[in-house]
Amino acid sequence: MFDYMDFLAVGPGETLDFYTASPCMLQEPSVTACFTGLTETDWQIHRIAQSVETQSSSSEDLFASPLSPPPPPRTYKPCFVCQDKSSGYHYGVSACEGCKGFFRRSVQKNMVYTCHRDSNCIINKITRNRCQYCRLQRCFAAGMSKESVRNDRSKKKEKNETPKMTIIETYELTAELGGVVDNICRAHRETFPSLCQLGKYTTNSSSDTRIQLDLGLWDKFSELATKCIIKVVEFAKRVPGFTGLTITDQITLLKAACLDILILRICTRYTPDQDTMTFSDGLTLTRTQIHNAGFGPLTDQVFTFAGQLLPLEMDDTESGLLSAICLVSGDRQDLEEPSKVEVLQEPLLEALKIYSRKRRPSMPLMFPKVLMKITDLRSISAKGAERVVTLKMEIPGSMPPLIQEMLEEMENLQKQSEEEQRADKNITPTHTHTPCPHNRRSDKLYSRVSQLNC
Repeated sequence: MFDYMDFLAVGPGETLDFYTASPCMLQEPSVTACFTGLTETDWQIHRIAQSVETQSSSSEDLFASPLSPPPPPRTYKPCFVCQDKSSGYHYGVSACEGCKGFFRRSVQKNMVYTCHRDSNCIINKITRNRCQYCRLQRCFAAGMSKESVRNDRSKKKEKNETPKMTIIETYELTAELGGVVDNICRAHRETFPSLCQLGKYTTNSSSDTRIQLDLGLWDKFSELATKCIIKVVEFAKRVPGFTGLTITDQITLLKAACLDILILRICTRYTPDQDTMTFSDGLTLTRTQIHNAGFGPLTDQVFTFAGQLLPLEMDDTESGLLSAICLVSGDRQDLEEPSKVEVLQEPLLEALKIYSRKRRPSMPLMFPKVLMKITDLRSISAKGAERVVTLKMEIPGSMPPLIQEMLEEMENLQKQSEEEQRADKNITPTHTHTPCPHNRRSDKLYSRVSQLNC
């Protein structure tokens, strides 16, 4: 045994003396011959070959071993509503994708379904789409929770919502626009006193029921209307650039916009609690009295417009700027220099936008809302043209000259519109149309404009 251990201890490059070796070693001559005369390099090659053989045998043993058994097939729980394959737990119960989506939509949109049978329909994979009422009841019976839907929806909102920075733009009037605003505001206040500056007084004339026309109220109204028209002309003269237009264009713009401005002004003196309007001398009339004074079927539309102005909370400056924009409008018919009128309107629009947004920095949409009232005013004026025609037949005499000059434009526009409708329908007109009044100068209004220009 000790001789064998000595043999294993022999290093590479040494020789063995077989004569002195033990008998047990001589029994394996092939092994001893392999190690006789080995150099150090041969010894390393021999060790590497042994290692490779060992690894090869281990790999063969590994691949020769039997494969592991496959995983068991996945088992699906049935949907508690329709017995289809469940995709997981949704809103508290095991449910399929179809019933999950149906329940979510029904809760989020607050759907109300109706069963056309006995509210006891069979709900399964095939019949689940036939009765939405019974399907929803089955969802509740299975244990689906409304609160889970709401919580899920709020979580998605929080996830999708990105933090928004509130940017409040600052608006400042330039020196030029500031001068425009000051001039318009001063002109408006000096030609149209505010409600708080007036001493109100009332009348009991025809205040109970609506009638066709109260002549006493009509006389008072026509007198006040004439004075108001004169104030509108004075206001127009103070609008920057207006007097630089030709006299014909000045008269054209005044005729077209006078009724718009008069309606806007009287509507800013509306008192909603008492449903009354106050004129420039302090006369305060109810809705019924204004109807009887000559407004007639136009009354309710005017009062509706007045109620729509209240939420805007316009001050004197905004009312004045809006009146000036109504006046200086380049889309009026028969203007000699419409492009020049449009140039005059641009600073008025810019001034109203900046002033309105500066006055209400948190309400950027107030400017377009105010501007859209021009469309409402023109609609009311078109109805006013129809009222002029009927009013002439109701009053015993003729209209006051200045009112006639102003309303003549609206009357002729109404006639033109009727003739165009007849032409479209190939109907021959029963009367000959008078040439447009813009082709001749209105005596009363021309003298008023010329006098103010001087």
